[in-house]
Amino acid sequence: MKPQVPNVLRGFVGTLLTEILPNLSAEYSMGNAAVMCQSLSVIADEFERGAEIRFRENEEMRALFAEAAKIVADKGLATRLLDASTGRDASLLISALDRSNAALASLLIELQVALEGMTGASVHAFESKVWDYLVTAADRRKFTLPSFG
Repeated sequence: MKPQVPNVLRGFVGTLLTEILPNLSAEYSMGNAAVMCQSLSVIADEFERGAEIRFRENEEMRALFAEAAKIVADKGLATRLLDASTGRDASLLISALDRSNAALASLLIELQVALEGMTGASVHAFESKVWDYLVTAADRRKFTLPSFG
């Protein structure tokens, strides 16, 4: 049997909460242990879903870029959007996905600036798609902190 990292980390949280934290007398140490519990819980979640979140965000931004390339007025930006839309993540390492995500997010900001200078129903409809993406991406990255009380 191969232990699953999130399960191991949650086991550490359980041990800290039920065996170590109740036996600490110093308030400072109790606070540190509680922060460690929350951190381990967040790390467990991030380990499980971190690559998926970044991969999905990258794919969704690329899909937006493919559509945006057809409506932006700036031909240079349209070309870069089209090029970015055909890219693929070469690795599922979090660090590699983060680099791709940062580059795509930077291009998304540039696209948003360009859209603000444009008018028309198709532009406004597309801006709504961008905002929907941003809300979904933010929701996807939310952490649920454990309750200790």
